[in-house]
Amino acid sequence: MKNTIYTILILSLSFFTACTTDFEEKNTNPNAPVSVQPGLLLRQVIYDFGEQMSYEGFAAGDLLSQHRTALDFNLFDRHALKSPQLGGNPWPIFYTNLRDNELLLKQAQEVETFKVYEGPALILKAYMAQGLTDLFGDVPYFEAFNGIDGTVTAPYDAQENIYLAEGGILDNLDQGIAAINAYSGAVALEGDLFFDGDLSKWIQFANSLKLKALMRISSQENVAAAIASIYAEGNFITTNADNAVFDFTSSAPNSFRFAQLRAGDFNNFVLSETMEDILTDLDDDRISVFFRPFANSTSGEFNGLINGIDASQTSIEPANYSLAGTLFRENTAQLDANFMTAWETHFILAEAAEKGFISADAESLYNQGVQLAFDYWLTDLPAEYLTGPAAYYAAGTTPVQQIITQKWIANLINGYEGWIEWRRTGFPEFRAVAASLNDGIIPVRMPYPAEEQALNADNYQAAAAATNDNSLNSPVWWDN
Repeated sequence: MKNTIYTILILSLSFFTACTTDFEEKNTNPNAPVSVQPGLLLRQVIYDFGEQMSYEGFAAGDLLSQHRTALDFNLFDRHALKSPQLGGNPWPIFYTNLRDNELLLKQAQEVETFKVYEGPALILKAYMAQGLTDLFGDVPYFEAFNGIDGTVTAPYDAQENIYLAEGGILDNLDQGIAAINAYSGAVALEGDLFFDGDLSKWIQFANSLKLKALMRISSQENVAAAIASIYAEGNFITTNADNAVFDFTSSAPNSFRFAQLRAGDFNNFVLSETMEDILTDLDDDRISVFFRPFANSTSGEFNGLINGIDASQTSIEPANYSLAGTLFRENTAQLDANFMTAWETHFILAEAAEKGFISADAESLYNQGVQLAFDYWLTDLPAEYLTGPAAYYAAGTTPVQQIITQKWIANLINGYEGWIEWRRTGFPEFRAVAASLNDGIIPVRMPYPAEEQALNADNYQAAAAATNDNSLNSPVWWDN
């Protein structure tokens, strides 16, 4: 994890209105956004998206991915995904930040002085668009982020096009790299919470994101040549020092949000039985970083709870279950908002090697990914870890199962990535929730939010019809 602590300036931007305080240029139209300096806007998009999705990852993503479970206010944990409670509503986070990022991109493309921001803005657009469509499937995209020229009634675009068409995820990553390579100006990139203005690291970030996007769609598209080309070039994130992350602080206002909430909210989330079993079976020391021994333990033990209990019918004593570790409350200066890392890149390449997409030693890439993930989570890798149940060729497992399980472990609080990768691969094996509100079926997509039905009715109806009435069980394009 990075050691730099940032003080974040929150701009409180919105799509339709904005405050003009403290900015040099003021727009006289009260219904249009102010002209914000691009460095402030870049900082705002990175911080706001990272902070909010880290909260979402803890409060909702970790429930879907069965890293942790909720004791109460747990309709989401029971898979009533249309009823978000403490978390579970990422839609406005994506759209607010994608629209703010579009303002940054527009400035960069129209004002020569701001040209340095074009590449990073395109890369961030691709990153956030992938997260959005991976959760929901078809979404408003090509006409949805155009600042004051945009519309709240944009049509829904097919996920396939969002990935593959001009202006889509892969194209924007390519265009972002090209814009950085073409930039020859002297203006420095400001507001860069990831790399402190180092454009070469933005290219590494983009290439790692390309590997991720290509692997995500590999069941639908022949991606081998594209992955092999990126691997041969070697210009992707390879060390934790180059991760696309930023640190939280140890105190408000920029500490991890769960450190600022009342104890009851924090204590509502405990170790999942699924997570406990996997970490225990692997003899994985990260359990003591991720969680605490349960309060009633007499010997420092950890105890998990099955996901999705009916809190009205089940009596639970919180002291019998393991809370989240001090990293998530008392020591959040050591915690990152995670966009892309070296360990994730290595696990993607290990899978690519195992599937024959690249010519490389899959086991070596896997082992490097495990080491990087332990380092990232501030845990020493035991000498025997990679020769025991976590070994690449461990009995009773497959290499791909081992790769995805290790990626799943390390993706704690990282948005909804653990659940998304489970949908793609089926690993690790999830348990049926105790009191399902989805007919015992683990969902395979997030539902469109209720406000879409109200504000974008015609387009929503078409999208709902294509997903069996906005069903949680209707797979997205790359999952078919």
